[in-house]
Amino acid sequence: MCGILAVFGCIDNSQAKRSRIIELSRRLRHRGPDWSGLHCHGNCYLAHQRLAIVDPTSGDQPLYNEDKTVVVTVNGEIYNHKQLREKLKSHQFRTGSDCEVIAHLYEEYGEDFVDMLDGMFSFVLLDTRDNSFIAARDAIGITPLYIGWGLDGSVWFASEMKALSDDCERFMSFLPGHLYSSKQGALRRWYNPPWFSEQIPSTPYDPILLRETFKKAVVKRLMTDVPFGVLLSGGLDSSLVAAVASRHMVELEAACQWGSQLHTFCVGLKGSPDLKAAREVADYLGTRHHEFHFTVQEGIDALEEVIYHIETYDVTTIRASTPMFLMSRKIKSLGVKMVLSGEGSDEIFGGYLYFHKAPNKEEFHQETCQKIKSLHLYDCLRANKSTSAWGLEARVPFLDKEFINVAMSIDPEWKLIRPDLGRIEKWILRNAFDDEHNPYLPKHILYRQKEQFSDGVGYSWIDGLKDHANKQVTDAMLTNASFIYPENTPATKEAYYYRSIFEKFYPKNAARSTVPGGPSVACSTAKAVEWDAAWSKNPDPSGRAALGVHAAAYEEEVDAKDANLINGSPQKLPEIVEKATTVV
Repeated sequence: MCGILAVFGCIDNSQAKRSRIIELSRRLRHRGPDWSGLHCHGNCYLAHQRLAIVDPTSGDQPLYNEDKTVVVTVNGEIYNHKQLREKLKSHQFRTGSDCEVIAHLYEEYGEDFVDMLDGMFSFVLLDTRDNSFIAARDAIGITPLYIGWGLDGSVWFASEMKALSDDCERFMSFLPGHLYSSKQGALRRWYNPPWFSEQIPSTPYDPILLRETFKKAVVKRLMTDVPFGVLLSGGLDSSLVAAVASRHMVELEAACQWGSQLHTFCVGLKGSPDLKAAREVADYLGTRHHEFHFTVQEGIDALEEVIYHIETYDVTTIRASTPMFLMSRKIKSLGVKMVLSGEGSDEIFGGYLYFHKAPNKEEFHQETCQKIKSLHLYDCLRANKSTSAWGLEARVPFLDKEFINVAMSIDPEWKLIRPDLGRIEKWILRNAFDDEHNPYLPKHILYRQKEQFSDGVGYSWIDGLKDHANKQVTDAMLTNASFIYPENTPATKEAYYYRSIFEKFYPKNAARSTVPGGPSVACSTAKAVEWDAAWSKNPDPSGRAALGVHAAAYEEEVDAKDANLINGSPQKLPEIVEKATTVV
């Protein structure tokens, strides 16, 4: 990942302003420690902090068209850049960078080229011929982007809020799948897939099509000129990414330079569910596995730095970002600059445990649509910012545009959790990779129960965070929380503690408004909390809060009469706790 900053229409274009832009861009250097660039044209500035992944030697930014009248600063990867170059044979390219196609596509097609890009990206482009500019963000919001406005009428764009918060009067998250055009002075949506309307699809389930589309999504993300690996938790999603990647290592151009054995990485408290499962998957796939441990205290000590980097006070995001932040530092120390990760699958297939309670296929499908639309505020934000904090790039195959279109066109009847038919959560994905002749994964891994990342690194991690927050926040502080924080008022001491740290770094109202709120259980939307009356009494975002579903549900919250249900079968509480990591 890289860091971009662009400012248009400044009244002041003195040397002091240039120095200020450089200073603000420097706040993003963790995202791109390899090189810095700045283009100034009158009262317009485009700055770039580069993390060199493709063409490390000549792909410095900003990038230009042939006569340098079009300037672009980009954060991301364009996986189909070679195919796009074939359509641009009349153009002369200066570098081997995958992102250079953006300048030439604009020259060729004007503003209506963004949907041609297959990748993850945020970019800002200046046309110096008329001083017009555009900015765009990828379909799902894998890469972060913010837009802001100065009192002098200037318009700002940046990869992270920290580059805007001091100099902009107002700023907000740039909507995924949208384009801003200075000619219209407004945002418009360029990403319009069939599923976006949330109408119920009816395409029959085709396991071969689903599997092949996912394999293509993984392989295209192996485009790199630097060492890379896979984040492997041992759960279904990351294990499938690792399984597919390991099968295609030999044919990669990068294998000639970095070797054909896949590197995998896992983090957790000692004895955590993820560490054990990840080691088993790594041994099965024959990867070079790296296992990192952290303590609850080390995680607590990192909280302030984590919140500064990820720019949110959302409880689930902070819980999961902290281990990922710590792991990313270790990975970068090994010389690795890019990793593949498994985000997005649970939103697409209804993999969170609360989906067990979906009343019908219509509400199931609508919930998955809402979850995908809000990914940029949660898992995409976490995966990007907690890795980019250490100059590490995370790529997410499940959020491939083509794969999403295929998966979201399937009749949601196939996605429903049906214990009577032997279908657990994400059954259609598991079944697609259940190959008896050439197995991708061991059966018990392929059918392992969903663990949220913040749970899987070790259950005592969340418990430790709550205990720490309880010591920092008094009962009186929580009682008066609505007066101190009237917007998105924290409902727990843990949420209050995170909010107080966030406000220290980002005190403006615009900053706190970038963070979503509302009740949630096991990562649900507020609407899905209504699926089970018991959830409203225990609105915790941990997967273990899905009472009656998770095998290690919070003991103190379980109603012995009717909540000890796993896949519809009554079990005794001790048996449930014992089976925390077994197949359901």
